[in-house]
Amino acid sequence: MLSLTIVVLVTAAAGFIVWANDRRHTRYGMGLPAGVAVAVGALSWIIFITAGFGYRPGLTWIPWILPMALGAAAAIGAVIYLGRVRERHDILRLTRALKL
Repeated sequence: MLSLTIVVLVTAAAGFIVWANDRRHTRYGMGLPAGVAVAVGALSWIIFITAGFGYRPGLTWIPWILPMALGAAAAIGAVIYLGRVRERHDILRLTRALKL
């Protein structure tokens, strides 16, 4: 259970770091990348432990390192996608409002 706690803390930190480094971070909430990272990291940890990869010699890195990497990658992907989509939608709404 300690490994899940560490995975959640590291992926949350990675999500906040991704948010801070995104130039479009005003388009979405601060907790969104961290939430996506934690959800993906915790879910992948549960899947890897259930599949039997945890606590076996030579495979202990899978439930420790891989969920952290997957969570950080998911946060980056969510930020890239949502930043572009939200920016496009905001510009369209602003254009519509200015045309009135």
